[in-house]
Amino acid sequence: MKPSGFDSGTAPGLAVITNGMFMIRPLLSMLLAQAWLPPLAAAPPNVILINCDDLGYGDLACYGAKDIRTPNLDRMAAEGTRFTDFSVTSALCTPSRAALMTGKYPGRVGLATGVLRPDARDGLAGAETTMAEVFKGAGHATGCIGKWHLGFVKGMRPMDQGFDSYYGVLHNLDHFETDLFKGEGGMPVLRGESVERRPAVPAEMTGLYTDEALKFIESNRDRPFFLYVGHAMPHLPFDASPKFKGRSGRGLYGDVVEELDDSTGRILETLRSLGLAENTLVLFTSDNGPERRTPGTAAPLSGGKHTVFEGGLRVPCIAWWPGHVPAGRVCREMLTTLDLLPSFARLCQVPPPQGLDGLDQLDLLLDAGARSRRTTLFSLYGYKERRLESMREGRWKLHLLPNQMLFDLQADPGETQDVSGGHPGEVARLTEAAALIRRETVGGR
Repeated sequence: MKPSGFDSGTAPGLAVITNGMFMIRPLLSMLLAQAWLPPLAAAPPNVILINCDDLGYGDLACYGAKDIRTPNLDRMAAEGTRFTDFSVTSALCTPSRAALMTGKYPGRVGLATGVLRPDARDGLAGAETTMAEVFKGAGHATGCIGKWHLGFVKGMRPMDQGFDSYYGVLHNLDHFETDLFKGEGGMPVLRGESVERRPAVPAEMTGLYTDEALKFIESNRDRPFFLYVGHAMPHLPFDASPKFKGRSGRGLYGDVVEELDDSTGRILETLRSLGLAENTLVLFTSDNGPERRTPGTAAPLSGGKHTVFEGGLRVPCIAWWPGHVPAGRVCREMLTTLDLLPSFARLCQVPPPQGLDGLDQLDLLLDAGARSRRTTLFSLYGYKERRLESMREGRWKLHLLPNQMLFDLQADPGETQDVSGGHPGEVARLTEAAALIRRETVGGR
């Protein structure tokens, strides 16, 4: 039962709707903790979270792509659930990953704007509880493979944030970052804290990360584990291994996506062959929408990375767990990366950390008839001198910066018709809601 007066679609400690008005409810985090109940399960399952980089909503065949073949992801969707309203909090790498790992708006953890470069001295503070630490507290082995982008100095790296092991490149592979390593032999690929090879070669990364994922699964087959795979692709400069070049109908970009599909298929097949499929939840998603300088697409949505249009925030998400996640379901309920950490906490039968903006949405993952507990999402994009904001509540989405525009996502998911002139009440209400969240998460900046 939800506490009386509780709006489960609103972030804890932020705004709730009472008689159509938004107000601060400081006790929401406490109420959520009181409402938490563990599921009836003999033992918590393994969890694998696959996070691509700049993959668009329309880049997979099961999401409408006609020129890219993704048979493994199509099968994953047929055997599991495909979400059509799954969103990130920011269409930019570092803020998006901060929200994913902590279940908090990125501004609440000091990473609301900008991208961390290799020479950055700041990052995700060690005091924050990460997804990995939740799993580790439940007795899982924890592994991080691939891109991190949440801090590069001691105390902020993956193995300082709850992961038992790390393999990969902490950064992007674009020239803004690789140029900083020219005098050292190129961008390093790390194993733990040690450099294993230089330079990191874009065409090799998907294969390397997949091989490491299979090794991790095999070595932890007899104990519960959490594996995070942060692919480097299809972020610029994207490239595919020779086996996949020239295969797709969308040039090299499509080749890269088809290799990501093959990678996912190899992971799922390994789980099947080891007898782990029925005890492993796998989620496949992306950190934000497609970079507009690439052939990536968010169709039928508008915009992409570096925007607060749905094409930047709404990304593919497929959940797979045979016998538990409903097979062949297309879920149109609202779900966000903020919600994964508290959902995983319940799955592991441990209480979630306090002060989260995410909501326990485990029922939405496992129950075909479940409805979303979320109705609101505040999105902030800030990079260099550019700042964009949006506030969503149900079907209504208000763009606040640089210009106010109101869209009815139910009638117009592509955000093509500004209806702010006909709905001044919605504009005022969402403006107030955004101001409340902004004050709590980014200090009113």
